[in-house]
Amino acid sequence: MAPSLPEPRIQRLRLQDFRSYTRLDLPLGASLTAFCGPNGAGKTNLLEAISLLSPGRGLRRATLTALARRNGPGTFSILADLETGTGPLTLATGLLPGEAGRECRIDREPVSSAMRFLDHLSLLWLTPDQDGLFRGPAGDRRRFLDRLVLAVDSAHGSRVSAFENALRHRNRLLEESGGPRWLDAIEQEIVELGTAVAAARAETVARLGGLAERDAALMAPFPFARLSLEGELEQRLGTMPAGTVEDWYRAALRDGRARDRAAGRTLIGPQASDLGVLHGPKGEPAATCSTGEQKALLLGLVLAQARLIGQMRGHPPMLLVDEVAAHLDAERRAALYRILQMLGGQVFLTGTDPLLFEALGEGASLMMVGDGQVDIG
Repeated sequence: MAPSLPEPRIQRLRLQDFRSYTRLDLPLGASLTAFCGPNGAGKTNLLEAISLLSPGRGLRRATLTALARRNGPGTFSILADLETGTGPLTLATGLLPGEAGRECRIDREPVSSAMRFLDHLSLLWLTPDQDGLFRGPAGDRRRFLDRLVLAVDSAHGSRVSAFENALRHRNRLLEESGGPRWLDAIEQEIVELGTAVAAARAETVARLGGLAERDAALMAPFPFARLSLEGELEQRLGTMPAGTVEDWYRAALRDGRARDRAAGRTLIGPQASDLGVLHGPKGEPAATCSTGEQKALLLGLVLAQARLIGQMRGHPPMLLVDEVAAHLDAERRAALYRILQMLGGQVFLTGTDPLLFEALGEGASLMMVGDGQVDIG
């Protein structure tokens, strides 16, 4: 377990030409901040800006051009001044003129990618788009799991990206009837990366499942989840030495070339696995639970992961919670705010009604959002 450090906290957020904001300079710093306003006011845009202080495409998975302000210059910038356990720090990202990718800076110095932000800040989020996670396609659950893994293993994103690139290369070789030596080489890369990806996912699932069940009473009334990884590679990793699994995986890829060529994709490996989720107290598959039970289960899963990150990294993650409070009754809202305070990380929430945030407690901040402006209450 990492030594305990003060949690990173955003003290100031500056936006330029981002979504609905021409220019915004917003003082922050409270442990819990609620952005309140009508639909379309720009509340989620603020959470999205913060979410881009991490690898990937943010909580909406938007393209870079979609992030730039409509009728603006086609560029945008996001700067966050943080207070961390080792002192002040500025993280910045944005889209520059003529660039295809976003630029990232730490204390004004360019860095290779947003992966470097993970050295200083971990982020988790929960949005309405995730409500269908348990009933939706397996790919959504894999992406959700990979973000959980990334928060405790900063190398995971690079491994997943390299693995997906290797898969695309193999698929092209199969389509073009590439020679066996080329296929052998790319399949060796797939085996090494794919096994590492599956092992990292399995470790996070095991840690998270155990912690969630142990902390069930602490996280009430949000039920704990029983988690599993469903896939042939993952099942073998749970019962066989890694070297034996790699030998099997390599042979399976070689023997499956004709099948994969006909399918147009690689059919075996962690890109085809799924995250199995059971409602812990009931033992029922999450996909067949009621909508309310699924919301509570998903929230409990994210809260458990936040607790796990705090234990492993030495400080809790920053949490972005979009339009969740309106779907909870008063008792569960109060319980959620209590747990968020207990976790200790900085939290940003959104909602349409100020009454939803009455139970936030002392030290919380309520900000009203509308027309590209934020009024501090």
